[in-house]
Amino acid sequence: MHAIRLHTFGPAENLRYETVSDPAPGPGQVRISVAAAGVHLVDTSLRRGEPGPYELPQLPTVPGREVAGTVDRVGPDVEPGLLGARVVAHLGAVPGGYAELAVTEAARLHEIPANLDAAEAVAMIGTGRTTMGILQFTDLDPDSVAVVTAAAGGIGTLLVQYARNAGATVIGLAGGPAKVEQVRRNGADLAADYLLPDWPDRVRAYIGDRGASVLFDSVGGDIARTGVHLLGKGGQHLVYGRSGRSNDEGLLVFSADELAARGITSELVVGPPMLARAGGDLRVLEERAMAEAAAGRLRPAVHRFPLAEAAAAHRALETRGTTGKVVLIP
Repeated sequence: MHAIRLHTFGPAENLRYETVSDPAPGPGQVRISVAAAGVHLVDTSLRRGEPGPYELPQLPTVPGREVAGTVDRVGPDVEPGLLGARVVAHLGAVPGGYAELAVTEAARLHEIPANLDAAEAVAMIGTGRTTMGILQFTDLDPDSVAVVTAAAGGIGTLLVQYARNAGATVIGLAGGPAKVEQVRRNGADLAADYLLPDWPDRVRAYIGDRGASVLFDSVGGDIARTGVHLLGKGGQHLVYGRSGRSNDEGLLVFSADELAARGITSELVVGPPMLARAGGDLRVLEERAMAEAAAGRLRPAVHRFPLAEAAAAHRALETRGTTGKVVLIP
């Protein structure tokens, strides 16, 4: 089979498209003929040799932890009826997704809803799971005003849709005219370009004196600091990313005194906090995400690259040159 392998930590160019041996499923496992593989920002950090939620892999390694496709082989103790099933899975701590074939435990599988293709299913198993986890920390209703940073990204796209479905007023922030237009088409009540200096004034003029209820923050830095000043009393700053922060800058950018003075809260919601709210079982969030997609309430945006162009996909993701979830197609 063909796969992307990393032999040395470093730049995106270190990702190589190679021919490797086909994997075989062991007891309790299945092999998936991969139709789509998800690319996560964590993949780029690991490629550079920077550990995060996962330990650095032994090299050489096949990156990637999100796959969708068809079960083409089952291991011992696995129901033979799974053969031919359209499935999606998060591989967990063991990578191997950037490939034409991937092996995982049968217990990790979800059936792909009929209304999703493989790339969309991959988006929901990873990005959708995280979105459902973030939403555990707030209650949105028609009285809510939600501000979504990076609203043209994978998670941002789904947050805009979910908030709109809840009847909230939705403010989507994105960088550049093309992304702003995508956010507008996705249903945001106001789409604003955070690269323009007047974006806070546009938001204030739109929401008036009530202030925002929640700021969904995956960017940080000056955008987050400005966004927090749009929150009304009792507002929430929910942090789930660091794309606009330097490596040595904290995720939470406000002191306790600053927060108390404004009557707002700021919390990091990914990682252990998200897992705790899900009762220690991330599969619960995966099931919620797939159910939302199956019902047509959430529809992910997908940015596709050929598997052989994984390096280009990494470069585009690192430079914010993508919209939606980045997916590799073998």
